[in-house]
Amino acid sequence: MRQDPATLNPQDLARHLDRLDRLARLLEARWVLPIVRKPVGLDALIGLLPVAGDLVTAVISLAFVVEGWRLGVRRGTLLRMLGNVGLDVLIGLLPLIGDYADVLFRANTRNMVLIRRDLARRHPRQGEV
Repeated sequence: MRQDPATLNPQDLARHLDRLDRLARLLEARWVLPIVRKPVGLDALIGLLPVAGDLVTAVISLAFVVEGWRLGVRRGTLLRMLGNVGLDVLIGLLPLIGDYADVLFRANTRNMVLIRRDLARRHPRQGEV
C-alpha cells in the first residue's frame, strides 16, 4: 500500500530505509575480492550466470522501486530508479565486460540515494533518516 511520507512514523521510515540499505550492501558491497579490489556482493556473483543471473538480480532490484513507491517517492524518481535497474540489466548482459561493469555500476545504491533525496526534498525532517 502506498503511503504519504508525511504520515509515516520517523522510526518506521528509518527502519524501512535501514532494511533497504542492508539489502543494497548485501547485493553490491558485501565482500572485497583481491582480483577486483572493489567490494562486490551477491549481484555480481549471481550475475556471473549468463542471462538468468542478471534477470534474477533485476527482479531483486525491482524491490527497491516497489519500496520507493510504497514510501511515496515521486513518479519521476521512480522512473529514474527503473532506468537504473534497466541499465544494470543491459550492462550485465554483455559477456565478460558486463560482469566487471556490473561491479562498478551499483543500481541499488544509486536507487537508495534517489529514495533518500526524494524524501528529503519533500519532507526534510524524515528524509534525513
